[in-house]
Amino acid sequence: MSSAAVVADEVLEKEAVLEADAQSGRGRLVGQLAVCVLVFAALLVYVSVADLSQVEARSLSAGNLASLSWEHLVLSVTAALAVVVVSVPLGVLLTRGGMRRFATPIIAVAGFGQAAPAIGLIVLAALYLGTGKAPFILALAIYGVLPVLANVVTGLDGVDPRLVEAARGMGMSAVGTLLRVEMPLATPVIMTGIRTALVLMTGTAALGGFVGAGGLGALVNTGIKLGLDSVLVVGATAIAALALFIDWGARVIEQAATPKGL
Repeated sequence: MSSAAVVADEVLEKEAVLEADAQSGRGRLVGQLAVCVLVFAALLVYVSVADLSQVEARSLSAGNLASLSWEHLVLSVTAALAVVVVSVPLGVLLTRGGMRRFATPIIAVAGFGQAAPAIGLIVLAALYLGTGKAPFILALAIYGVLPVLANVVTGLDGVDPRLVEAARGMGMSAVGTLLRVEMPLATPVIMTGIRTALVLMTGTAALGGFVGAGGLGALVNTGIKLGLDSVLVVGATAIAALALFIDWGARVIEQAATPKGL
């Protein structure tokens, strides 16, 4: 068999593997979305047929659940956007020239936010900055910096240097090479870090109910304070379903942002 035929067979085999992976990924996305919808539907059915007290019925009304879910989503996404705005430029900077030597210590410092218990960061923010949404979002953002920053550095460092040299040899500027070669190739790794941070912050946002930041954590707080197991369980289940939904949304964005063939 000629070398051209061997190369053609390898290309076809690679395309078949990529197509199989794509189909598997689409199937997972559909299944994950279906689970989220079923869980939220089951919660609505439960609160509509269960024998609830007046306080429970008011806390678990469809309108209140929708409002708290939206509030929880806004808290998580706002913190994630803050993390991306800080971590992506910083991660790019730490892969340029002489700044590389600072990458390890800066990532180590960023790791302190995640190494510390989340409740500790939130309590410190509440003590020194007050309660409410803004201090809580700041604490969430500090907690979520590490996965994004580390993945930006890892993704850019993982780009084949020969591709960068080839781009520069074709006359691309350093910025053009970064935006048109390095960032697209590093996108899958970077998006994985963003998705990880989003899911972490969505779960941690449950603590917002204890510091006046709102979200579904308010149901957990109410359930604990008043000894209402139904409110506590519904709140915790809704948080888990919302985290799964956010993970689904992040996977969709990740697939859309990833260049074909990667």
